[in-house]
Parts: sequence; C-alpha cells; structure tokens
Amino acid sequence: MRVVLADDERMVRTALRVILDAEPGIEVVGEASTGAEAVSVVRAERPDVVLMDVRMPEIDGIRATEQILAGMAEPPRIVVVTTFENDSYVYDALRVGAAGFLLKRAAADELVSAVRLVARSDSLLYPAAVRGLAAEHARRRPPAAAPWAARLTEREAEVLRLVTTGLTNAEIAERMGVGPATVKTHVAAVLSKLGARDRTQAVILAYESGFAGAR
Repeated sequence: MRVVLADDERMVRTALRVILDAEPGIEVVGEASTGAEAVSVVRAERPDVVLMDVRMPEIDGIRATEQILAGMAEPPRIVVVTTFENDSYVYDALRVGAAGFLLKRAAADELVSAVRLVARSDSLLYPAAVRGLAAEHARRRPPAAAPWAARLTEREAEVLRLVTTGLTNAEIAERMGVGPATVKTHVAAVLSKLGARDRTQAVILAYESGFAGAR
C-alpha cells in the first residue's frame, strides 16, 4: 500500500513516516509541505492513500483534495488530518470527496488501522464521528434537494440507510438476509444514483437531504 503524506509541519510528516514505514505492506512514497505540492506529488507517485492536512500554505487541503480527485482517472483515497473533529474544514473536505478524517492526536495503532481501513471501499472510517459531523451541519441549514431519492428502489433505500449507520457490506448482507455480492451491487447502484464517490459522500448527501432518519 503506497501512501503520500501532506502536512506543512516536517515533524508531523516525520512521525507519520516512521509509524507507517514500520508496518508490513505499507510504504510512504512521497511527502508534501503545501497543498499545491501535494497535488503534484500525488499525480507523480499515484499512491493508494493520502494523509492530507486540511490547513496548508498555497492551497488548503480541501482544494488540494478537489484537484486530485478531479484530475486523476483512478484517484487515491484521501484522509484529511485535523486537530478538531468538528472543524468546518473537515466537513468541507468530506463534501468534496475525502474518504474520511483522522485526528492528529490519534495513537499509532489507530493511524495504521485507519490507513488500512480506508483503502477498502466497503467500510466507513469512524462512522459515528462522520454521522455526527453530517447531522450537526445538516441541522444548520434547510434540506438540500435530493432528486436521486425518487430513483432509489426500496432495497437501495434500505441499503443506503444501513450504510449511514456505518455497517460494512457483510454486515448489511447479514441484516438483509442476502449475499454480500448482492449488497455490493446495491451499494454501487446507490452511489451512482447519488453521484457520490464513496460511502462517506453518500452519508453526507443522505443527511444534507434529510433522507437519513426518514421513514
């Protein structure tokens, strides 16, 4: 698993590199100290995962995330790294396509687990925190239009609700009494109809539209 580190503090990058390079199957292939540099390094190295600080010089982690996701046919999974989990920067990064977020005070084992988890597409990173962040921001504004809601089949709507709770495909399959392959198909259809890049974006859209919690 190839990882790029983007943070304007050298000490932070060094600490992250030491932890990740010590893990079997994980290799740090590049570093960046600004948002613009992060975009260049990611395009050159084509990593699987990027740990992206949200506040950096030149362009911030949100804009860097946007540029990376928009400019690559097979972009990496991006995890924004932050000091505060309720930071509006974090929410904005999730809205534009970041796969999750990680607190800078996270322990070494949490960091490694997060990198491994986010590389898979069937799980949410810290689902309770993502739900809390999405719900809090949804309360502050009127529901967004959701033309996609009418296009979901009954089964797809059920799958989306279960995705918002943080369940994996295997857990959803067990809950619904179907095979994991069937759930994977439903999830793919849900993401396509929502225009969401991944499960994290789907959760954000579900809360912004008022779909999450609706019956």
